Amino acid sequence: MLRSCYGRCFGRRNGDGLLWHMDLKPHPAGDFSIAVVQANSSLEDQSQVFTSPSATYFGVYDGHGGPEASRFVNRHLFPYLHKFATEQGGLSQDVIKKAFSATEEDFTRLVKRSLPIKPQIASVGSCCLVGAISDGELYVANLGDSRAVLGRRGFDGEKKSVVAERLSTDHNVSSENVRREVEALHPDDSPVVVYCRGVWRIKGIIQVSRSIGDVYLKKPEFHRDPTYQQFVNFVPMKRPVLSAEPSIVNRKLRQQDLFLIFASDGLWEQLTDEAAVHIVSKYPRAGIAKRLVAAALQEAAKKREVRYKDIRKIEKGIRRHFHDDITVIVVFLDHHKSSSNPNHKKGNVGYIAPPVDIYSHNLDEVEDNSGDKIFPNVESRSRVAY
Repeated sequence: MLRSCYGRCFGRRNGDGLLWHMDLKPHPAGDFSIAVVQANSSLEDQSQVFTSPSATYFGVYDGHGGPEASRFVNRHLFPYLHKFATEQGGLSQDVIKKAFSATEEDFTRLVKRSLPIKPQIASVGSCCLVGAISDGELYVANLGDSRAVLGRRGFDGEKKSVVAERLSTDHNVSSENVRREVEALHPDDSPVVVYCRGVWRIKGIIQVSRSIGDVYLKKPEFHRDPTYQQFVNFVPMKRPVLSAEPSIVNRKLRQQDLFLIFASDGLWEQLTDEAAVHIVSKYPRAGIAKRLVAAALQEAAKKREVRYKDIRKIEKGIRRHFHDDITVIVVFLDHHKSSSNPNHKKGNVGYIAPPVDIYSHNLDEVEDNSGDKIFPNVESRSRVAY
């Protein structure tokens, strides 16, 4: 069946026209590498890195139902983090919660304004994973099932020299603990989680229990809107069944902490935490995020019994039947480095985000994604030229 569609499914490009990557760039405490491969007709994964002498932010946003929510988060979350951190004298869990809340509120207002002309936007959402490093402190905040994994040196008694340590919580009802959490919050709304189409889903619709967006599952009043009712089936609920409250972990960086992997669930569907950490620890830094994406694609090809070199030629949209959009950011932690790094002298700010759509970018049709639009108060001469 799969082989019979090769003539229609595979394009003529050499290499992978749906892949974008950046081999290696500096941040104040080390280096980072990014790679993105597109599978959906419109890229639903968005990501970004913001570096400054005071803090570095890493973001991975995995959209669902469309790209609108992940693109919105990509343009609004970091400015809120920067704003609130400046107002409160530094980064904190409270700053992060306020930034997530403000982004959720802004997107909800956008949905309400857009409803008459684009009612389907009420069912668009995004997972949201953010890492931040400031003053030797690491923060990881997430909604949904994108994941942050730490690679660290093994302690005495641990068998491996480099150990994988998961830093984030997967808010996905495939986990029994998450199912119990959701059910406990809705004791009078049974069944709130049902087994549907081979997986557990909230209201038979969605697997993640936390997100930005998905307003129709958070605001019952949307179901009373006749415009919206034309596009989405009624979902009976007594209160919001999804949350935008992030799980946050913070800890001091330690000498044994070697690197961080931030990735959308497209990677983790194919690779275990341990396999990803092993790859990063084994191979050179330059291009390591691309190497992780390639390893995931190899696994996806094996599952579908096709050749790896062929899966790279499948067109967007059709490619979603083989794997999801995949975004990977690998952050190396060099503890001898600091804000005195010559690449990050006082006042220097760097911003980078992959193209909004990889396919269009590779056809030279990408929209301007410069840091000036994200941080309009940052002068272009102060940005690191990426």
